[in-house]
Amino acid sequence: MSAMADPEVLLADRVFGESARWHDDRLWFADWATQEIIAVGLDGKSEVVTEVPSRLPICFDWLPDGTLLVVAGRDARLLRLEPDGSLVTYAELSDVATMWNEIVVDGRGNAYVNGASPDFERGDFPPGIVALVTPDRTVRQVADGILFGNGMAVTPDNSTLIVAESHGHRLTAFGIEADGSLSGRRVWADLGEAPPDGICLDADGCVWYADVPHKCCARVREGGEILTTLQHDRACYSCVTGGPDGHTLFAVAAKYRGFQDLPGPGRTGQVITWPI
Repeated sequence: MSAMADPEVLLADRVFGESARWHDDRLWFADWATQEIIAVGLDGKSEVVTEVPSRLPICFDWLPDGTLLVVAGRDARLLRLEPDGSLVTYAELSDVATMWNEIVVDGRGNAYVNGASPDFERGDFPPGIVALVTPDRTVRQVADGILFGNGMAVTPDNSTLIVAESHGHRLTAFGIEADGSLSGRRVWADLGEAPPDGICLDADGCVWYADVPHKCCARVREGGEILTTLQHDRACYSCVTGGPDGHTLFAVAAKYRGFQDLPGPGRTGQVITWPI
């Protein structure tokens, strides 16, 4: 396992970033506190792409044709960004679960979204699910027993879905069937004490995951071997590889005082980068 130098700060003065994505030569993320999806270039210049009328969680990904889909987590809806900048309902998710978190779209236009039906007042977080939204916008549950589902990734050949289970301290893989169903559940990597948050796959088939309590991003090989750990001075929530040659790791980070105090104190949110 190797550790590397401190990161560079690409963007500061944010509140609570999540859902890091590299798209169209920019880093995109959702600021859950300000309800914005933001894109920032390598020069540090940023723009608000859209404002989402929903409380956290807010996560997003793109259909193969470039259409942006947005999870309005507390509203249990999947939204679509229209050419005129408006957000319209793409799929209703409330019949399957009451709150939704992360999304990933495969190369066939299948959107996988993880969610649950928590009781925040009692602090009860039952095992969650993964739902499939097909290109015709049919919604169905395709997995259960997910221990606080967070980041997800699909392999480039569309054969495997990897889900970060934060409370399970593991990455779990499923085979993707021709109709989008999931099968062959297995532990892709046991992460010991690490609760993975946002994840991405790199060009070598390894997973980078953000680790909130340990204030780092780590690279793990299938089977659980940790190859690299990148430490920061505050919690890391999501990460993605990108840049002109794919050799930059971007992460969104902020100070953290516990789940019940999200989005956290002040404007401590950052977009940070490491060369990898």
